[in-house]
Amino acid sequence: MSFIIQSSTIQLLRLKFSFFLMPIYWFALSQINRIDPSKAILVFIILHFLIYPASNGYNSYMDKDTASIGGVEHPLPASRQLYYATIILDIAGLIAGLFVSVYFTILLLCYILASKSYSYRGIRLKKFPLISYFIAIVFQGAVVYAMVYNSCGISVTNYLPPLPAIASSLFVGSFYPLTQIYQHKQDKASNIKTISIMLGYSSTFLFAFITGFLGLLVTAFYFGAKQELDRFLVILICMLPSIIFLIVWYMIVCKNKDAASFNNSMKMNWIAAVGSNLAFIIILIIKNKF
Repeated sequence: MSFIIQSSTIQLLRLKFSFFLMPIYWFALSQINRIDPSKAILVFIILHFLIYPASNGYNSYMDKDTASIGGVEHPLPASRQLYYATIILDIAGLIAGLFVSVYFTILLLCYILASKSYSYRGIRLKKFPLISYFIAIVFQGAVVYAMVYNSCGISVTNYLPPLPAIASSLFVGSFYPLTQIYQHKQDKASNIKTISIMLGYSSTFLFAFITGFLGLLVTAFYFGAKQELDRFLVILICMLPSIIFLIVWYMIVCKNKDAASFNNSMKMNWIAAVGSNLAFIIILIIKNKF
């Protein structure tokens, strides 16, 4: 492998896509009673700079995308170097994970294997819309929540509060189909049937509304039981711009299917990610202040 890092490798690792997955980290961290700063920083680096990019790069290498993909409008041709880079990042993540805990490393390995089976040509879970959707939202949601919640505290615990873990998967599940809505033609040509293709344009939005509403409902129950509904109000306020954008976007797509585009999907992702990250960081600050 060349020691010169190719521009296509950097592009297809899609580092900025980690920002879209970051809210789950902040959500879990905000619910830990006593945070271990060194572990919290290490887990953040492992997930967002090693494992997520490796997953993105491996998916790009297997798919050989020529049209827009998540976070990249004009993907460059995937090289063999990209494949080696993903392996190196995964191995580095697992080795670094051992400095966190064995529990964390095992979950990390499960995440990597699930990610590989999603894209690997020999298994190709992404050909099966419901299975691939379930795998994606469970691992990017509940499993990541568990990794952070059970690994970043001073007191190690195997207990995982079910409601925020479920809510995490529901939040991921709400926006996940919207990242596929502009790829219908490309996915059909690649013999991939995503959940967005299965639902169609209008139903993809309705599905996102329902799943997102369920996520907020579960979150409300969780914070209500803890008598911390002020935290839920923070989430609601910060997520309001993404809800408004989603409604407006849906109305436009109902009139013009071409509006289900890469640019609008990325706008949705950025608005939702900024709002969600901000909400959970605020909750983290409130929790540690009081």
